[in-house]
Amino acid sequence: MREVYIYNTLSRKKELFKPVTPSMVGLYVCGPTVYGDAHLGHARPAVTFDVLVRLFRHLGYKVRYVRNITDVGHLEHDSDSGEDKIAKKARIEQLEPMEIVQTYTIRFHDAMRRLNTCPPSIEPRASGHIIEQIALVQKILDAGFAYISNGSVYFDVEAYNRKHHYGALSGRNLDDTLSNTRSLDGQEDKRSPFDFALWKKASKEHIMRWPSPWSDGFPGWHLECSAMSEKYLGEEFDIHGGGMDLMFPHHECELAQNTASRGKGGVRYWMHNNMITINGQKMGKSLGNFITLDELFNGSNKLLAQAYSPMTIRFFILQAHYRSTLDFSNEALQAAEKGMKRMLQAAADLKNLKAANETGEATEEIKAMEENVYAALCDDLNTPVALSHLFDAVKVINTVKEGKRSISAKDKEILDSLFTTVLTDILGIIDENFSNSAGEKKIIEGLMDIVLQERTRAKAEKDWTKSDFIRDSLKELGISVKDTKEGTEWSL
Repeated sequence: MREVYIYNTLSRKKELFKPVTPSMVGLYVCGPTVYGDAHLGHARPAVTFDVLVRLFRHLGYKVRYVRNITDVGHLEHDSDSGEDKIAKKARIEQLEPMEIVQTYTIRFHDAMRRLNTCPPSIEPRASGHIIEQIALVQKILDAGFAYISNGSVYFDVEAYNRKHHYGALSGRNLDDTLSNTRSLDGQEDKRSPFDFALWKKASKEHIMRWPSPWSDGFPGWHLECSAMSEKYLGEEFDIHGGGMDLMFPHHECELAQNTASRGKGGVRYWMHNNMITINGQKMGKSLGNFITLDELFNGSNKLLAQAYSPMTIRFFILQAHYRSTLDFSNEALQAAEKGMKRMLQAAADLKNLKAANETGEATEEIKAMEENVYAALCDDLNTPVALSHLFDAVKVINTVKEGKRSISAKDKEILDSLFTTVLTDILGIIDENFSNSAGEKKIIEGLMDIVLQERTRAKAEKDWTKSDFIRDSLKELGISVKDTKEGTEWSL
């Protein structure tokens, strides 16, 4: 099994991946708060950790991939004040909160399906794990790292910091955190402004509430991930992933909760993907540069020059390392679309190339390409370098196609594996024109063979009118026909 190196946010260095359980990977990724449509910011962690899951499975690991749905407890200001985001949306639209949750969960799943991401092994909802969260609050209270105040329960950051390091994940110092923390309304129950809620007493108008030993209320946002990750992956598991914007306070608070209740951090490797910016600015509704995935797919946003397919979005994301900032622009997406089509065309052309000989070893050049692709993927998921080596393979295929070099059967086998295994199975890039089923693809290819045979017959009989009619009709359908020395080729 190949060695995999992962950059661990906690240690701030690349580390050799060693799972808690041999041949088994436990992965927890923070999922969406389902009160609105999935947007460009949701796409990057979804694609990043999907590739990680695919890579581990390809290498022979069994993966338990847990991605939660936040459907309660995430307050409007990402703090302990304000209105629950889902409850607010329900009030505005005059719906039940769980109607909001169901509507946007379905939309999120549809967007993820279109991006060709694998569904998680388990997708728990915060509202379905209230019992576990109440039990976790009690454990933290019993350990002396929390206090009760007017029916709410808060994590005592200063008490925790006296024994552990609050800020270890994000690299913050508690004194600096205190000096940079402004007072917020609704925090008078706290001993310190940087303490965070484990359980909030619900106000009279609050819709979503559950009984607890302390009050009728609801769990804090940070609590749910600690409770659900432990339930499904154990007290210690391999990887916790999410966007860099979650590192503080969300993941920092998770780490503190884990340590307070278990005596250990519970996560071996913390992975964080960087942000997507738009023309150099962070994406946000207030800045007017907020783009949903549906808008990207149909081109309806004013910032878009055209519609972009889900595979173009996926390819665009993979062209940058997951820890690098990725800047969105129409030019960048158009370049990604062009590059992806070039790669998919080469993969299709490869199947029609004839090997110069059926014996002999693969050339060192082709073997090096294969090794370099896998080395890049196993080096902290370096997808842009892996793609660059795949583009080297594209050059080889095009050179063979043009008759400027030959290729052996063994080389062709390796190249075919690079595109079917790496591009399709690991990177998840598929030809969207053939993304339905193998049966449908076979039917389409069969029909095209019949049509092109009829065109070849018309040309042989010098029936140019019929030949041109077939070619032009196919062009109107978006099918390009090209005559070569080896015969007629077609592409979408």
